[in-house]
Amino acid sequence: MSAILQVQGVTKDFGGLRANDNISFSVEKGELLGLIGPNGAGKSTLFNCIAGVHPVTAGRIFFEGKEITNLKPHQVARLGLARTFQIFVASGDLSVLENIMVGSFLRTRSRKIARQKAEEILVFMELQEHVDQWVSELPVAAQKRVAMATALATQPRMLLLDEVAAGLNPTEIDQMMGLIRQIHDDRGITVVLIEHVMELVMNLSQRVIVLESGKIIAEGKPEAIKQNPEVIKAYLGERYVAKIAEAEGKA
Repeated sequence: MSAILQVQGVTKDFGGLRANDNISFSVEKGELLGLIGPNGAGKSTLFNCIAGVHPVTAGRIFFEGKEITNLKPHQVARLGLARTFQIFVASGDLSVLENIMVGSFLRTRSRKIARQKAEEILVFMELQEHVDQWVSELPVAAQKRVAMATALATQPRMLLLDEVAAGLNPTEIDQMMGLIRQIHDDRGITVVLIEHVMELVMNLSQRVIVLESGKIIAEGKPEAIKQNPEVIKAYLGERYVAKIAEAEGKA
Protein backbone atom coordinates (compact mmCIF):
# COMPACT_ATOMS: atom_id res chain seq x y z
CA MET A 1 0.00 0.00 0.00
CA SER A 2 1.05 3.61 -0.54
CA ALA A 3 0.13 6.78 1.30
CA ILE A 4 -2.74 8.75 -0.19
CA LEU A 5 -2.43 11.51 2.44
CA GLN A 6 0.67 12.78 4.21
CA VAL A 7 0.51 15.36 7.00
CA GLN A 8 3.96 16.68 7.89
CA GLY A 9 4.49 18.80 10.98
CA VAL A 10 1.19 20.66 10.71
CA THR A 11 0.72 23.43 13.25
CA LYS A 12 -2.31 25.73 13.41
CA ASP A 13 -2.48 28.79 15.65
CA PHE A 14 -5.48 31.01 16.29
CA GLY A 15 -3.88 34.05 17.86
CA GLY A 16 -2.36 32.78 21.10
CA LEU A 17 -4.14 29.40 20.89
CA ARG A 18 -2.31 26.46 19.31
CA ALA A 19 -5.03 24.10 18.05
CA ASN A 20 -2.68 21.71 16.20
CA ASP A 21 0.90 21.26 17.35
CA ASN A 22 3.41 19.71 14.94
CA ILE A 23 1.11 16.88 13.80
CA SER A 24 2.54 14.26 11.44
CA PHE A 25 0.90 11.08 10.13
CA SER A 26 0.01 9.37 6.87
CA VAL A 27 -3.07 7.56 5.61
CA GLU A 28 -2.67 4.58 3.32
CA LYS A 29 -4.75 4.26 0.17
CA GLY A 30 -7.83 2.19 0.99
CA GLU A 31 -7.48 2.62 4.75
CA LEU A 32 -10.28 3.35 7.22
CA LEU A 33 -8.75 5.51 9.94
CA GLY A 34 -10.36 6.77 13.15
CA LEU A 35 -9.40 10.11 14.71
CA ILE A 36 -10.50 10.50 18.33
CA GLY A 37 -9.88 12.69 21.34
CA PRO A 38 -11.67 14.97 23.81
CA ASN A 39 -13.52 18.10 22.77
CA GLY A 40 -11.05 20.83 21.93
CA ALA A 41 -8.27 18.38 21.02
CA GLY A 42 -7.94 19.87 17.53
CA LYS A 43 -9.61 17.16 15.45
CA SER A 44 -11.94 19.32 13.36
CA THR A 45 -9.26 22.00 13.02
CA LEU A 46 -6.97 19.36 11.53
CA PHE A 47 -9.70 18.36 9.05
CA ASN A 48 -10.13 22.03 8.15
CA CYS A 49 -6.41 22.41 7.51
CA ILE A 50 -6.34 19.32 5.31
CA ALA A 51 -9.46 20.35 3.36
CA GLY A 52 -8.30 23.93 2.83
CA VAL A 53 -10.81 25.64 5.12
CA HIS A 54 -8.00 26.98 7.34
CA PRO A 55 -4.47 27.87 6.20
CA VAL A 56 -1.80 26.14 8.25
CA THR A 57 0.61 28.11 10.42
CA ALA A 58 3.42 25.66 9.68
CA GLY A 59 3.88 22.27 8.05
CA ARG A 60 2.97 20.66 4.73
CA ILE A 61 0.15 18.44 3.45
CA PHE A 62 0.29 16.11 0.45
CA PHE A 63 -2.57 14.28 -1.28
CA GLU A 64 -1.66 11.55 -3.77
CA GLY A 65 1.86 12.97 -3.92
CA LYS A 66 0.70 16.52 -4.74
CA GLU A 67 1.19 19.29 -2.21
CA ILE A 68 -2.16 20.75 -1.15
CA THR A 69 -0.93 22.95 1.69
CA ASN A 70 -3.14 26.05 1.85
CA LEU A 71 -5.07 25.28 -1.34
CA LYS A 72 -8.68 26.52 -1.38
CA PRO A 73 -11.44 24.02 -0.45
CA HIS A 74 -12.77 23.77 -4.01
CA GLN A 75 -9.25 23.05 -5.27
CA VAL A 76 -8.77 20.29 -2.71
CA ALA A 77 -12.20 18.83 -3.54
CA ARG A 78 -11.43 18.85 -7.25
CA LEU A 79 -8.32 16.77 -6.55
CA GLY A 80 -10.56 14.10 -4.97
CA LEU A 81 -10.61 14.87 -1.25
CA ALA A 82 -14.02 15.67 0.27
CA ARG A 83 -15.21 16.31 3.82
CA THR A 84 -18.40 16.59 5.82
CA PHE A 85 -18.98 18.97 8.74
CA GLN A 86 -20.38 18.39 12.23
CA ILE A 87 -23.31 20.65 11.37
CA PHE A 88 -24.68 20.37 7.85
CA VAL A 89 -25.98 23.66 6.51
CA ALA A 90 -28.03 22.96 3.41
CA SER A 91 -29.46 25.53 1.05
CA GLY A 92 -32.96 26.38 2.27
CA ASP A 93 -34.49 26.64 -1.18
CA LEU A 94 -33.16 23.33 -2.54
CA SER A 95 -34.58 19.83 -2.20
CA VAL A 96 -32.57 16.82 -1.03
CA LEU A 97 -31.85 15.85 -4.64
CA GLU A 98 -30.83 19.38 -5.56
CA ASN A 99 -28.48 19.61 -2.58
CA ILE A 100 -26.74 16.43 -3.74
CA MET A 101 -26.56 17.85 -7.25
CA VAL A 102 -24.48 20.72 -5.86
CA GLY A 103 -21.74 18.14 -5.25
CA SER A 104 -22.16 16.68 -8.74
CA PHE A 105 -21.55 20.04 -10.37
CA LEU A 106 -17.91 19.87 -9.25
CA ARG A 107 -17.32 17.40 -12.11
CA THR A 108 -19.74 18.58 -14.78
CA ARG A 109 -21.60 21.63 -16.06
CA SER A 110 -24.40 19.49 -17.45
CA ARG A 111 -27.56 19.59 -15.32
CA LYS A 112 -28.63 16.26 -16.81
CA ILE A 113 -25.39 14.51 -15.88
CA ALA A 114 -25.34 16.13 -12.44
CA ARG A 115 -28.89 14.94 -11.80
CA GLN A 116 -28.10 11.39 -12.95
CA LYS A 117 -25.11 11.20 -10.63
CA ALA A 118 -27.09 12.68 -7.74
CA GLU A 119 -29.93 10.19 -8.25
CA GLU A 120 -27.47 7.28 -8.17
CA ILE A 121 -25.91 8.56 -4.93
CA LEU A 122 -29.37 9.22 -3.46
CA VAL A 123 -30.31 5.56 -3.94
CA PHE A 124 -26.97 4.34 -2.56
CA MET A 125 -27.50 6.45 0.59
CA GLU A 126 -31.10 5.20 0.94
CA LEU A 127 -32.65 8.66 0.64
CA GLN A 128 -35.26 7.88 -2.04
CA GLU A 129 -38.22 8.65 0.22
CA HIS A 130 -36.85 12.13 0.90
CA VAL A 131 -35.98 13.11 -2.66
CA ASP A 132 -38.23 16.20 -2.89
CA GLN A 133 -38.11 17.28 0.76
CA TRP A 134 -36.22 20.25 2.17
CA VAL A 135 -33.23 19.05 4.17
CA SER A 136 -34.28 21.20 7.14
CA GLU A 137 -37.47 19.12 7.39
CA LEU A 138 -35.59 15.82 7.75
CA PRO A 139 -34.69 13.97 10.96
CA VAL A 140 -31.05 14.23 12.04
CA ALA A 141 -30.06 10.82 10.68
CA ALA A 142 -31.33 11.67 7.19
CA GLN A 143 -29.63 15.08 7.29
CA LYS A 144 -26.34 13.34 8.04
CA ARG A 145 -26.83 11.08 5.04
CA VAL A 146 -27.58 14.04 2.77
CA ALA A 147 -24.31 15.65 3.85
CA MET A 148 -22.43 12.44 3.07
CA ALA A 149 -24.29 12.06 -0.24
CA THR A 150 -23.35 15.59 -1.30
CA ALA A 151 -19.69 14.82 -0.53
CA LEU A 152 -19.88 11.51 -2.41
CA ALA A 153 -21.35 13.28 -5.44
CA THR A 154 -18.02 15.08 -5.88
CA GLN A 155 -16.55 11.64 -6.69
CA PRO A 156 -13.86 11.66 -4.00
CA ARG A 157 -11.07 9.16 -3.58
CA MET A 158 -10.79 10.13 0.07
CA LEU A 159 -13.55 11.18 2.47
CA LEU A 160 -13.19 12.99 5.79
CA LEU A 161 -16.25 12.33 7.99
CA ASP A 162 -16.73 14.67 10.96
CA GLU A 163 -18.98 13.19 13.67
CA VAL A 164 -21.55 11.62 11.35
CA ALA A 165 -22.96 9.55 14.26
CA ALA A 166 -23.51 12.50 16.61
CA GLY A 167 -27.12 12.73 17.78
CA LEU A 168 -28.12 9.31 16.43
CA ASN A 169 -29.87 6.57 18.38
CA PRO A 170 -28.40 3.01 18.57
CA THR A 171 -30.38 1.75 15.56
CA GLU A 172 -29.33 4.74 13.47
CA ILE A 173 -25.71 4.27 14.56
CA ASP A 174 -25.81 0.67 13.32
CA GLN A 175 -27.24 1.87 10.00
CA MET A 176 -24.54 4.54 9.74
CA MET A 177 -21.85 1.92 10.38
CA GLY A 178 -23.24 -0.11 7.50
CA LEU A 179 -23.22 2.88 5.15
CA ILE A 180 -19.63 3.77 6.02
CA ARG A 181 -18.56 0.17 5.40
CA GLN A 182 -20.27 0.27 2.00
CA ILE A 183 -18.58 3.57 1.11
CA HIS A 184 -15.22 2.11 2.05
CA ASP A 185 -15.60 -1.47 0.81
CA ASP A 186 -17.91 -1.17 -2.20
CA ARG A 187 -16.71 2.18 -3.55
CA GLY A 188 -13.07 1.80 -2.58
CA ILE A 189 -12.93 5.21 -0.92
CA THR A 190 -10.30 5.90 1.73
CA VAL A 191 -12.07 7.13 4.89
CA VAL A 192 -10.88 9.13 7.89
CA LEU A 193 -13.52 9.69 10.54
CA ILE A 194 -13.73 11.87 13.63
CA GLU A 195 -16.11 10.34 16.13
CA HIS A 196 -17.09 10.33 19.80
CA VAL A 197 -19.29 7.22 19.41
CA MET A 198 -16.69 4.64 20.38
CA GLU A 199 -18.78 1.67 19.30
CA LEU A 200 -18.66 3.00 15.75
CA VAL A 201 -15.05 4.12 15.58
CA MET A 202 -13.60 1.04 17.28
CA ASN A 203 -15.62 -1.39 15.18
CA LEU A 204 -14.95 0.30 11.84
CA SER A 205 -11.39 1.61 12.08
CA GLN A 206 -8.37 -0.36 10.96
CA ARG A 207 -6.18 2.12 12.82
CA VAL A 208 -6.87 4.88 15.34
CA ILE A 209 -5.03 8.15 16.03
CA VAL A 210 -5.67 9.94 19.33
CA LEU A 211 -5.31 13.72 19.72
CA GLU A 212 -5.12 15.58 23.02
CA SER A 213 -4.37 19.29 23.40
CA GLY A 214 -3.48 19.51 19.72
CA LYS A 215 -0.91 16.70 19.77
CA ILE A 216 -0.93 13.02 18.81
CA ILE A 217 -0.66 11.00 22.01
CA ALA A 218 -1.26 7.52 20.59
CA GLU A 219 -1.59 5.65 17.31
CA GLY A 220 -2.36 2.00 16.62
CA LYS A 221 -4.96 -0.68 16.12
CA PRO A 222 -8.26 -0.25 18.03
CA GLU A 223 -7.43 -3.13 20.39
CA ALA A 224 -4.21 -1.45 21.47
CA ILE A 225 -5.77 2.01 21.75
CA LYS A 226 -8.48 0.72 24.09
CA GLN A 227 -5.80 -0.53 26.48
CA ASN A 228 -3.42 2.45 26.24
CA PRO A 229 -3.14 4.01 29.74
CA GLU A 230 -2.52 7.50 28.36
CA VAL A 231 -5.61 7.32 26.14
CA ILE A 232 -7.73 5.97 29.00
CA LYS A 233 -6.62 8.85 31.22
CA ALA A 234 -7.00 11.58 28.58
CA TYR A 235 -10.19 10.44 26.89
CA LEU A 236 -11.76 7.00 27.19
CA GLY A 237 -12.01 6.79 30.98
CA GLU A 238 -12.06 3.75 33.22
CA ARG A 239 -15.85 3.32 32.88
CA TYR A 240 -15.55 2.82 29.13
CA VAL A 241 -12.78 0.25 29.55
CA ALA A 242 -14.81 -1.61 32.18
CA LYS A 243 -17.85 -1.58 29.91
CA ILE A 244 -15.82 -3.04 27.03
CA ALA A 245 -14.34 -5.72 29.28
CA GLU A 246 -17.81 -6.67 30.49
CA ALA A 247 -19.17 -6.86 26.93
CA GLU A 248 -16.25 -9.03 25.81
CA GLY A 249 -16.75 -11.28 28.83
CA LYS A 250 -20.38 -11.92 27.84
CA ALA A 251 -19.49 -12.60 24.20
